[in-house]
Amino acid sequence: MSTQALRNDDRQADSTAGGISGELAKFALELKLEDVPQAVRERAKHLLLDAIGLAYAAHSTDFARVAMDGLSVLGSGDATVIGHGRVLGARDAMVMNGVLAHGLDFDDTHSRGVIHATASVLPCVFGVTDGRPLDGAQTLAAYIAGMEAATRIGSVAKSGFHQVGFHPTGVVGIFGCALAAARLLGLTQQQARMAQGIALSMASGSLEFLQDGAWTKRMHPGWAAQSAYTAAALASRGYVGASAPYEGRFGLFASYLGEQRGNADLALATAALGDKWEIDEVAIKPVPACHFTHAFADAGTALHHEWQRRGYQLTEMIEQVGRIRVKVPEGVVKVVCEPVANKRRPANAYDAQFSVPYVTASALLKGRFTLDELEPAALRDDAVLALAAKVDYEIDPASTFPRHYTGEVCLELANGETLSHREAVNRGSADRPLSNDEIVAKYRANAGRALPEARIEKIRETVLSLDTLPPGAWHAVLGEAV
Repeated sequence: MSTQALRNDDRQADSTAGGISGELAKFALELKLEDVPQAVRERAKHLLLDAIGLAYAAHSTDFARVAMDGLSVLGSGDATVIGHGRVLGARDAMVMNGVLAHGLDFDDTHSRGVIHATASVLPCVFGVTDGRPLDGAQTLAAYIAGMEAATRIGSVAKSGFHQVGFHPTGVVGIFGCALAAARLLGLTQQQARMAQGIALSMASGSLEFLQDGAWTKRMHPGWAAQSAYTAAALASRGYVGASAPYEGRFGLFASYLGEQRGNADLALATAALGDKWEIDEVAIKPVPACHFTHAFADAGTALHHEWQRRGYQLTEMIEQVGRIRVKVPEGVVKVVCEPVANKRRPANAYDAQFSVPYVTASALLKGRFTLDELEPAALRDDAVLALAAKVDYEIDPASTFPRHYTGEVCLELANGETLSHREAVNRGSADRPLSNDEIVAKYRANAGRALPEARIEKIRETVLSLDTLPPGAWHAVLGEAV
């Protein structure tokens, strides 16, 4: 076991003084919005805007319609669902808002933690503040606190959750949400510790959806939010949770990481807390697919244009390209490259979003990868599938994953020539970020799939002025029916 492995004996003593859960609770409860740099606050609001645009884009999808119908079976309520109004109970609304924000898999990702943190923390703070006298500044502070905690906790695993079949957004998101909810509900530090200890028994999220394109991943963020709300409510009344949810013998990392446990670095859970802002490390997706595929979408697009520049006909690509080699980080293989047969011929849109062969082939032939490439007709495109069948992967020894989601595509032509393009730093990452203006443009494009321009602008103005809003203001605007 490495020197960074979990040290239960050493950490047990720490747990009596609060340990990691105590440090995170203190940070989350004591954070003052004015102590957060202005640029971080602005970025946080833009992350929220990005997720809200995606919620509207997902509004008319089959998975959203079915989720809404299913949750309605559990009863109605007066909590706000984005674009639907006050139609569900508080916890069910959190689940639904998480489905809307995350369902298209186009939402933000913290690269090192490999977690879609906004998709869980947004539904939680939106739901907890609904109907309570909590203003926009309090909401934004809780969101930032939850994001800072969740991303750090996810980072501890060093991408290990994926290797053993767990989805960190569900497994880890609940802890950031529990702290955000604890702050908004006015819990003490001890109660906030207990909320995290209770959340340990609720953390969940399986990667089995990768086998058949199941819809379950879409509900993980909202499930984390509503479970965290439950945990915080129980803690507020004295319910006792585990005292060492992270360091313990059967804590989060010991129980969930299995063979990857020895790689965990517990120090990352609280490293530079309050000094370095992990929100700055959150990557915005420019491509509507798993972040692990983005380098291949952009590399394929670059080679599409290179192919054209050289005077080749795109219709001849299938015949002239003998083999396509893609170089991938070892840590992403199980998610986006295997099983090979499934990845070369995705059965549905979700399969396609987690397929390096499909994303690469689509970008090569079309010079793009957008939501249109996830439509049923696109998934049946014979030319794309024929090209995807030529994609073979190999491990990239030069990858800087998980700091960057690197990728390289090499076309081996029938005439012996090779064309290649490498993306060493994925677009949208912290080291190659999208600007706030680019995030707004993405929001407008996504929201425009469901809303007229006047509504799009009203929502933009509302979300980007969140820290000045009175209680209930953004619920009223976002709750208006589509």
